[in-house]
Formats: sequence, structure tokens, C-alpha cells
Amino acid sequence: MSEIDPAIRQLENALTRLEGALDSLMARAGDPDVVKAELAALVSDRAKLAEELDASLARERELQILADEASAALGSAIEEVRAAIGRGEGQSGG
Repeated sequence: MSEIDPAIRQLENALTRLEGALDSLMARAGDPDVVKAELAALVSDRAKLAEELDASLARERELQILADEASAALGSAIEEVRAAIGRGEGQSGG
């Protein structure tokens, strides 16, 4: 047996442990291509959701403007009805 044989066995053992560690790491991390695809899908979904949120917020602003206009119109109509009722009461009492 040469002096180099123990060093070779140590190297082989170290390589075996390294392969085991890499296999374990890959099993936990998953297939890199799958991880990349999932990440791309998440980024795409996030972008889509951000666009939908922006559109929803814009629609909410539009609806709030319409609600404010409707409220103002309703207030004016109420005042007109009150004024008409007031005029009608003044004429019938006289």
C-alpha cells in the first residue's frame, strides 16, 4: 500500500459526502428550471394584479365623482320640491 492510498480514500469519502450534501440541497431546492418558472409566474401574476388594482382604483375614483354629482343633483331636487311645497302651502292658506 502506498502513502497516497489513504489520501485517495479520504478524497473519495469527501467527494461522497459532497455528493450527498448536493443531492440533499437539490432535493430541498427543487429543479432550478421549475423554480425559475414558478418565480416567473409569480412575477407575472403580481404585475397582472397590480394592473387590476390600478384599474379598480381608477374606477372607484370615477364612481365617487358620479356619486358626488348624483348627491348634488338629489340635494338640488329636494330643495326644489321643498320650495314648491312651500309655495303651494302659501297659496292655499290665503
